[in-house]
Amino acid sequence: MLAPRLISCVLGLATLTLTACSSTAQGPAEPSQGVTGPSSGTGALTAAAYRDALTEQRTGVRAALTALSSAKTVKSLNDRMERAEETLSGATEALSALAPPVEARVQHEAYVASLRDFTTQLGMTLGKVGGRSVCTAGGVFSDVADKLQALDQAGRSLTALGDYPADVVPVKAARKQTRRPANGRFLRAERLSGRSSLLIDNGGSRDAVVTVMRGKTKAFSVFVRKKSTFRVKGVRDGTYEIFFTHGIDWDGRAFTRSCSFERFEKPVQFRTTYTATQIRWHDWRVTLHSVTGGNAPTTDVDPGTFPA
Repeated sequence: MLAPRLISCVLGLATLTLTACSSTAQGPAEPSQGVTGPSSGTGALTAAAYRDALTEQRTGVRAALTALSSAKTVKSLNDRMERAEETLSGATEALSALAPPVEARVQHEAYVASLRDFTTQLGMTLGKVGGRSVCTAGGVFSDVADKLQALDQAGRSLTALGDYPADVVPVKAARKQTRRPANGRFLRAERLSGRSSLLIDNGGSRDAVVTVMRGKTKAFSVFVRKKSTFRVKGVRDGTYEIFFTHGIDWDGRAFTRSCSFERFEKPVQFRTTYTATQIRWHDWRVTLHSVTGGNAPTTDVDPGTFPA
């Protein structure tokens, strides 16, 4: 059976998205579909009416994307993406039903097409969030960066044509990155003044952040690169729970891609004993990957309850 390994060692002495038309048919005209408003006499909206219609959709889209960009947890990210996708889908349908001024028709069609493409991509990325291959708001915008940039350019082209409010992109999307602190870098640590040590072995294919809790106190969080080990020295006496998150691209708070959240089911105890002639203490070793003969089962942790 494959499982992570937890080894205790006893040593002595030293060792973290108006068509105003007429009908030629006889009988009552059918109600027109879509948004209605003042006509320019060509079957299209006047510039003022078109501008008002754009403003209404711009407000909702910008608000949805701004809210998405500030999501701090996986749950809030998922919820805000669902709302953004719904808002953008509604905006796309409303704008596609408009008959813009003749001089803006080409740019309008390009803008609507770009908005539709972006909404589709956002929906695909929503599925990635559910599967934890995308884990943060920054990761979402990096995943949709090409479509977001195209939407921004199409909106700016329409805006410049007649001061039409189509600048719906309030955020900047960075390209995908793979940020990695140095192996063994402490992200947080209390005073490490004990005698014990914790050897962390991350033999997996993704980087990890290990967070060790003593009760409700975060003793330390440390970055351990993939295929690497690190020994935390000076661990103070006490009973600790060990949490760890794996992933790709650490943004300073969380992994932006391919994230997972786990903890060891059993706590570990560090204890120092003194005799007339000896000082004895417990050191521990943990592996963050499955190994033959492993004796320390782990369990998945809800990201919302993972130590921040």
